[in-house]
Amino acid sequence: MFISVSLSKGGQAVNKPHNNGVICVPLQVMLVGDSGVGKTCLLVRFKDGAFLAGSFISTVGIDFRNKVLNIDALKVKLQIWDTAGQERFRSVTHAYYRDAHALLLLYDVTNKASFDNIKAWLTEIHEYAKQDVVLMLLGNKADATHERVVKREEGEKLAKEFAVPFMETSAKSGLNVELAFTAVARELKHRSQKESDEPTFQLEDYVNKEMKSAGCCRT
Repeated sequence: MFISVSLSKGGQAVNKPHNNGVICVPLQVMLVGDSGVGKTCLLVRFKDGAFLAGSFISTVGIDFRNKVLNIDALKVKLQIWDTAGQERFRSVTHAYYRDAHALLLLYDVTNKASFDNIKAWLTEIHEYAKQDVVLMLLGNKADATHERVVKREEGEKLAKEFAVPFMETSAKSGLNVELAFTAVARELKHRSQKESDEPTFQLEDYVNKEMKSAGCCRT
């Protein structure tokens, strides 16, 4: 399939022939959440298949990386923005919300404060992001079994309260990292090509189905 796609605010597609089968307008995915929840490590794991072990990594302002995914015979280019979680950089992050097609909102399962702050992040997202932005909640560092202070069920309950898809991830082990990005890429691709009479892609159903088939519903 050879197509070029531009997403409008309402999620409608503008399709034009293209000679390399790539969605050539990058679909922008932002990683947001408190400082230290593992946004940079998650991005590096997804982009390079590696884990940044050792010293704490703190993003200053905004950084981004690109990756092309093959989704149903179509190449989807994701431009993934890694944002600083510190309060002093928050105004910088606000400026990028409007351009984001999808947001991955992270908390750290070993840090209760990062989980408690999710509601504040959601308030911010609703204020600054597009109304139809794709949103997913991720409980990161799921490999840290002994340090865990936020139960999976708490994440599920919060996600249900705000009607957003949820999964736990681990940049260290790679748990659900590929799935998180692939799921939002599929949602964005579907929106870009959807005809009025086609059924809506159910992101949450897709995520749950993929986790069950992989045998990773529980950590």
